[in-house]
Amino acid sequence: MNMELYLLRHADADTLAETDDARPLSQKGEGQGKKVARFCEANDIAPTRVLTSPVLRALQTAEIVAAHLGLTVEPAPWLACGMQPAQAMNQLRDLAGEPSVMLVGHEPDFSSLAAFLLGLPSGEHLEIRKASLTKFAVTELKKGGARLDFSLPCRLM
Repeated sequence: MNMELYLLRHADADTLAETDDARPLSQKGEGQGKKVARFCEANDIAPTRVLTSPVLRALQTAEIVAAHLGLTVEPAPWLACGMQPAQAMNQLRDLAGEPSVMLVGHEPDFSSLAAFLLGLPSGEHLEIRKASLTKFAVTELKKGGARLDFSLPCRLM
């Protein structure tokens, strides 16, 4: 298996909403999404699939990036807040034929997934910042089955 796996954490969101799941992107978050989209375009990052948490702030982030790149967004309930690495591995097995996949989701879920992919010891993790893009070269869907290619915060894009 050889898959480029991109983790895009949702951009900045408003703090006021009826529920946490209904928090939309803030103006800052919309700008971050556009910045990520331009970075992807400038660096020929065009995943074959874009899957997103159905939570509004993640969905909006995914839509900004995907629209800019001419891609379609696929809501994936398993990417909602609380995703576990084992759950992600099971879902990614179904995408094993895809050369490049972008997942848009949340913290601390992505930090846990990143640590799992890199085979880090329990308690060790990377912090995936808002609107950051992290790329892995996945050779096996198991603990330690990936190499970190980069993790770039939005402010450096």
